[in-house]
Amino acid sequence: MKKISGNKLLVKALREENVDILFGYPGACTIDLCDEIYKQDFTKVILPRHEQALVHAADAYARTTGKVGVCLVTSGPGATNLVTGLANANYDSVPLVCFTGQVPRNLIGNDAFQEVDIVGITRSITKWGVTVRNREDLGRIVKEAFYIARTGRPGPVLIDLPKDVMAELGDSEYPANVHIRGYKPPMTVHIGQLKRAIKMLGKAKKPLFLAGGGVNIAGANKEFRELVEKTGIPVVTTIMGRGAIPTDHPLFIGNLGMHGAYASNMAVAECDLLFSIGTRFNDRITGKLHAFAPNAQIVHIDIDTASISRNIHVDVPIVADAKEALIRLVEYVDPSIQTSEEWLAEIKAWDEEHPLKMKEKHTVMQPQDILDGLNEVFKEDDKIVVTDVGQHQMFTSQYLEVNEKTQMVTSGGLGTMGFGFPGAVGAQIGNPEKTVIAISGDGGMQMNIQEFATAVLEELPLILCVFNNTYLGMVRQWQKLFYGKRYSMTDLMSGAATRRGDERPPKYTPDFVKLAESYGAKGMRVEKMEDIRPAFEQAKKNRELKVPTLIEFMLDPEELVYPMVKPGGTLEEMIMG
Repeated sequence: MKKISGNKLLVKALREENVDILFGYPGACTIDLCDEIYKQDFTKVILPRHEQALVHAADAYARTTGKVGVCLVTSGPGATNLVTGLANANYDSVPLVCFTGQVPRNLIGNDAFQEVDIVGITRSITKWGVTVRNREDLGRIVKEAFYIARTGRPGPVLIDLPKDVMAELGDSEYPANVHIRGYKPPMTVHIGQLKRAIKMLGKAKKPLFLAGGGVNIAGANKEFRELVEKTGIPVVTTIMGRGAIPTDHPLFIGNLGMHGAYASNMAVAECDLLFSIGTRFNDRITGKLHAFAPNAQIVHIDIDTASISRNIHVDVPIVADAKEALIRLVEYVDPSIQTSEEWLAEIKAWDEEHPLKMKEKHTVMQPQDILDGLNEVFKEDDKIVVTDVGQHQMFTSQYLEVNEKTQMVTSGGLGTMGFGFPGAVGAQIGNPEKTVIAISGDGGMQMNIQEFATAVLEELPLILCVFNNTYLGMVRQWQKLFYGKRYSMTDLMSGAATRRGDERPPKYTPDFVKLAESYGAKGMRVEKMEDIRPAFEQAKKNRELKVPTLIEFMLDPEELVYPMVKPGGTLEEMIMG
């Protein structure tokens, strides 16, 4: 049998795993592998301008295509620059396979140039991490990596590749099957537990569905909607679960949690059965743990055993894939289960008491105006909206219409500033036929702004919305409400002049419009409500030019995200604004 190098075998593995996009950045320990990749023609290589942006792009590519995102970086700083992106993907259950270069085996542990123990560094934020110590194990490890990344609760896998192992000759066969002792993701649903949960549904007077990101990850939106309509039970979602059911559906109440709708949080506080699917019950949705859903029995469906009863004790645990469980629920639920009109009327009254909307009359442009314009102009587009992290993210999760034509992608668990722009790059590369819109704050946009080069050179017709309030808005909001308006380290126009006691400078740095244009993109600035729709219309036309368009929206820093649950408070303790 012909022997080939580890580098050649890895390229063969990429072909066998149908990897059509590789996000890569080269270096000394991967240069031989890069040379082999150069010789093939089935995988397109994307060269971002920073490894953190690279892994965020692969992350959003995976979320929006259903494929595994694949990264290649060199050793040392190349590998450590992946850490934030790996943690981000781990929290949000995104399938990634990340290859890192490593120094030759005889130098490992010697503090060699660009040597780090990346497997050790990332052990707690990857689903699996391994250094390939023997050439004969390479094929098996790569095969297992792709399988582990995409099965069960998806997540990132890291494979560390010592340079000498990859140069060594060995078997040319790539395994066809995977056999991993001790790793058996759930493939079926415990029907007994499911029937217990259905029985509870039949007895409940105030039932409520809570849909988390697991519904979207499993692609179970159709089945979930069928179940909701069959039972007439109202729905709240986490931010990651937004879109599990269309946001204009009559049974959808809204998001719950720290910036959830008043009606959603009150429904959770008053329900007698909380039927949750695919959520970890993190602190941003529960508020004070002992006071969460105090009157409710809780059913929890999740593919990850470790997520069940970790934060909130549940009465009926069901370990299963969300789609498989929902298919069975639709099959077994008795159509006679129908939610009482009294419960629906109570929820409607809460919504009418404190609706999720802006001030009735206003002349200054507000975030909802921008999102209303986006919803209107792109109503008929198949689109992906990728957010960064901060106030704009919460506004988007409140006001963006999410339905069959719209997918919202955001950094939920880790809350990573800098995710939005490179995430949009990855989403557009994976979905060239769709309109991709990024929404960032002026702080987060600058964290990976170098990706304009990638977007321009790859001819990506992205629409980039920058909500510019000249501050790190979400932290400033806390400082305003809870820290006596001491705006420490949140003023993005501060510097030497303000430290001297001078006034804030008259101009913001950078000029986002000029910066976009310097990269070869289009840029425009919007300061008035009446200019929002024309700006979006122009950006839509610019897509035909195959260039990104940046729209900078100038906002008042005093605009805050409401409602807001008080820190350490219960869901009922909401600041309404």
